[in-house]
Amino acid sequence: MSRWLRQLDLRWNAWLPAKPSTDPEKGLLPHEDTGLTAWCQETAKALDLPELARRVRVTWNARMQTTAGRAWWPDRLIEMNPKLKDFAPEELWRTLRHELAHLIAYERSGRRRIEPHGPEWRAACAELGIPHEQPYHSLPLKRRRMKRNFAYTCPWCLETFRRVRRIRRVVACYNCCRKHSEGAFDPRFRLVEEKLN
Repeated sequence: MSRWLRQLDLRWNAWLPAKPSTDPEKGLLPHEDTGLTAWCQETAKALDLPELARRVRVTWNARMQTTAGRAWWPDRLIEMNPKLKDFAPEELWRTLRHELAHLIAYERSGRRRIEPHGPEWRAACAELGIPHEQPYHSLPLKRRRMKRNFAYTCPWCLETFRRVRRIRRVVACYNCCRKHSEGAFDPRFRLVEEKLN
């Protein structure tokens, strides 16, 4: 079983987009913020996490639209939205601590699987001075609105699902499958595409 999981893990990692290396011997990353990186390194040292202190990096990612920040594990990379510079400095520091808490939680858990905003993350937030941190931000970052041009209806419960893209495979109503066939696919609940004007 463990060999199968390792193979699956290797295949899964091959699908992930390649992230820039955060190895400190290779120099600065593009758009790296040395001041924020130094703060994260000092904080990790104070929390007795030497590997995190050695490898953590903070960069600005101009492609981010609605996300305030993102933490990449095991790369130990924090990406921040440059639009945070337009808000009060407290928002930038809160977001940085939020993302660093993710890395601290993963660092301490080792190979054990944890929830992204689970108890380990909440404990790390408390250590970083944001004990009642919420999983998602409430900053007024512009959201991209996409028109949902496709609609699908369940013939059983008549619930309609609107989608941005056309569904290319056979899909059934999840709620009906759960309720009437113990979660297994049932062709009776196959979604039917509706014509939109």
